[in-house]
Amino acid sequence: MPTRLLLPILSSLVLIVSLGADDRWAPQAVAGPINQLVVSGNACGPAALLGSLRCGDDDSRAIYAAVPGNNDRSRLLYLIRTLGLRPSVSLRDRARWTRQGINPEDLHAIARELSESTGQQPPRMLGLHAPAGTKGTKTLQTVHRAFRDSLADGFPPVLAIRRYVLRKGQWQMLDGHFISIVRVPERLDRSATSFSLTYFDPWGAKKREASIEIPSRPFLSQDPAKPGALELRAPEADVGKSKVRSGEFTLLAPTVMIGE
Repeated sequence: MPTRLLLPILSSLVLIVSLGADDRWAPQAVAGPINQLVVSGNACGPAALLGSLRCGDDDSRAIYAAVPGNNDRSRLLYLIRTLGLRPSVSLRDRARWTRQGINPEDLHAIARELSESTGQQPPRMLGLHAPAGTKGTKTLQTVHRAFRDSLADGFPPVLAIRRYVLRKGQWQMLDGHFISIVRVPERLDRSATSFSLTYFDPWGAKKREASIEIPSRPFLSQDPAKPGALELRAPEADVGKSKVRSGEFTLLAPTVMIGE
């Protein structure tokens, strides 16, 4: 091939590699999300967990392959009817999964049992609210690092998100949801106030873009000196929007991560 033709091709390849090096992706993001609606509108937790396992490294995919079933629906039903109907680890006299969905503690218990059944290291659960007095930039760095490290370790993190509204001077939680994080920037500047991410939404099995940001006003806090929570700015996420009254201030919060 003539040198004058080879150089543009090499330049394009370098550009592609450079762009890819700026982001940390799930090992098998091409596998795509799992649609919770093949089973139930309240199956986001099990669907997000299965989707993360399917998009992970060989160890994660081995856990996914070990779940009984020959399609997304049958695997989801197994998680719900077998592991999901066991007693809750955090709520008395209640199963892990109900028609109201599942909480992060119980979803983590399912993830742990799936991992242990195949001899794999179980994932951890990490709360993402900032301790009192923590700077927003430090919390942002901590959350970014947790997402990136879990992706690097081969487990796309499952993220619990909640919609809050400031109603009558008090923050109220309206609704919750689970998603799978499949891309974050590889590096984050120390002075950064936000970072972008790509996530899989099990509601309809959609690939979405969003960002984690330090909110412009105190969130889940009435004290300007206490940052409270970070904001998940996800324009296409409808979680709890129908419950917000006209004129109310509302935000989505990333609350708990299940990952490595």
